[in-house]
Amino acid sequence: MILNLISKAILNGDSEGLVEAINQALEEGKSAENILNKDCIPALTEVGRLYEVGEFFLPEMLVSARAVQAGLMVLRPYLIDSGIGYVGKVVIGTVKGDLHDIGKNLVAMMLEGSGFEIIDLGVDVPPEKFVEGVEKHQPDLVGMSALLTTTMPSMELTMKALRDANLRDQVKVIVGGAPLTDEFAKEIGADGFAPDASKAVGIAKSLLKS
Repeated sequence: MILNLISKAILNGDSEGLVEAINQALEEGKSAENILNKDCIPALTEVGRLYEVGEFFLPEMLVSARAVQAGLMVLRPYLIDSGIGYVGKVVIGTVKGDLHDIGKNLVAMMLEGSGFEIIDLGVDVPPEKFVEGVEKHQPDLVGMSALLTTTMPSMELTMKALRDANLRDQVKVIVGGAPLTDEFAKEIGADGFAPDASKAVGIAKSLLKS
């Protein structure tokens, strides 16, 4: 991975440095979409890889995620002006019993940067809270995350709750997280499985077209 100032700032979790580097890139005429897709998202993907191989730990992941949030604040108005515009609305959360939020946050940030409106329900979200979120916000997509095998059954319970509330046909559902598989997603009746944050945007967009 060739590191530029933006990538380095994300990997170092340097919010101020990232904002400075993004503003500099914008002044030099680089498009916000290019900065997001060619610099920010690959750097975030690298952060995820470093975490998976044990070179990064939760503190590093958190500061990198916070840095990207600061960067997105700068990019957001440019992304809207450039015509990326509104793609759809997503209700997202980590399922009941699971307190992990890094993967969910990365997916939320990437979706937001790609024009989706995000309603983040947080972590340890019970099925009924997902139902409430769908009823209240009328999203196009629901995203569920789980990092523990012990919390995967919560996804199935949430799918059942959506069906029981007659909401299942109104939304597409994407699931993701380290222990999940495409087979598990199909088994519980989800519409899509995102193996990592970088693939979530493409899957979300393709589901909205289907």
